[in-house]
Amino acid sequence: MDRECHYALVSQHLNKFTPKFQRQLLESAQTYCAIFEQSLEGLPKSLHPFLENLRNQYEQASWREAVETIVLRTEDCGARMIPITSPDYPDQLRQIGGAPRLLYLRGSIDNLHLPQLAIVGSRRMTRGGADNARAWSEHLAAGGFVITSGLAHGVDGAAHLGALDAGGKTIAVMATGIEAVYPRAHLKLAEQIIDQGGTLITEFEPTTKPLATNFPSRNRIISGLSLGVLVVEAALRSGSLITARYALEQDREVFAIPGSIHNPQSRGCHHLIKQGAQLVEKAQEIVEQLKGSLSGLAQDVLSATEPPQAPFSVTHGALNLEADEVQLLSHLGYEPTDMDSLISDGFFSVSELSRLLVAL
Repeated sequence: MDRECHYALVSQHLNKFTPKFQRQLLESAQTYCAIFEQSLEGLPKSLHPFLENLRNQYEQASWREAVETIVLRTEDCGARMIPITSPDYPDQLRQIGGAPRLLYLRGSIDNLHLPQLAIVGSRRMTRGGADNARAWSEHLAAGGFVITSGLAHGVDGAAHLGALDAGGKTIAVMATGIEAVYPRAHLKLAEQIIDQGGTLITEFEPTTKPLATNFPSRNRIISGLSLGVLVVEAALRSGSLITARYALEQDREVFAIPGSIHNPQSRGCHHLIKQGAQLVEKAQEIVEQLKGSLSGLAQDVLSATEPPQAPFSVTHGALNLEADEVQLLSHLGYEPTDMDSLISDGFFSVSELSRLLVAL
């Protein structure tokens, strides 16, 4: 570990050296090395008492045991640390208020510097939400976006899988320490992300548990890394809406996919649209909005952005459906329909309807 990273890590364990204070001090000192090693004469006199206090704390070394444990655990899981002063730190994230002073990372560091789109949504997604998350993610990843999400159940997991299906890159922002994947059911997914050139990242020290307060903090990183945030499905009280709020505060674009007015998992998206989020029905709309930020990548993405087809849209030639199956699909429409309603329409008997539904 180089000296800059060492001092950055130690700084997180010094008394009263808060992230806000670190940010203010770095505006003058520029690096953590300068805070602890540079001659005081080269720094503003008003800072001298604070710098002397920090250097005294460093010499007392009360931080040593905690820091050595973190370094050992980080190395054991094949991770690395990136201080905010490093050129490896993502510029997009550095711009936000309250940017993490130190990141822990496994996998490819290059992904942090590529154009990212965050895809987030409900943990209790519907089947349609799952299909949309995976299809849109696959499509946008194939076009060159790195797909960023939170490794949670539901839409997050589907978004990561969609990117992997496309052979693209994905970043999982964790709400735990870098060595502890949560939820445990996504341990295999996390390893697949690493194996396919993706990235796991967190601001939390090793051994950090999945505390409820960590998730909103994680969400600000998801939006902070990205050019925009796509909300696939979300209830009104949803962590995805927290991510969208952070995105607006960070001057990022917010997109939302509309859904049925009867689906409670669509109400968060509808709320965002009422508040000014962009309603999107195809990937091209996202690319058009973000292409100014994509520079040379824009043409590659634009050439790959035919909108993904709705999972259950039907072209009878492609599926070779019978006439009565096509008729039934046309009566089903886009909303959940109970069997009694289909029978009462008079088009199908109970036995015929059952046969057709099984066939479909």
